[in-house]
Amino acid sequence: MSRRLIIRPEAEGDITEAALWYEERMSGLGLEFTAEVHATIRHAVERPLAHLQLRKQPEVRRVLTRRFPYRVFYIVREGALVVFAVLHAARHDRHWQRRV
Repeated sequence: MSRRLIIRPEAEGDITEAALWYEERMSGLGLEFTAEVHATIRHAVERPLAHLQLRKQPEVRRVLTRRFPYRVFYIVREGALVVFAVLHAARHDRHWQRRV
């Protein structure tokens, strides 16, 4: 089943903010971060039910990036996967819970 991907503006902002932070540390690292996050999101689209379920209604799941300490939070909808937050692993869960 082909799912439509929706990345909410707040999640895009999370990605951009983190990428800029990494880019300030080392040239090219921001692009590597962005590529890693997008690869993680693609994996979630391909196998949305394979990742940790945090909430049933709505169905919220989380997938971890490999290289960077970030978590991608998404909602599984019929025919769509909605990414609503991309947060550093040290951030408290209340940050994603406010966005659901």
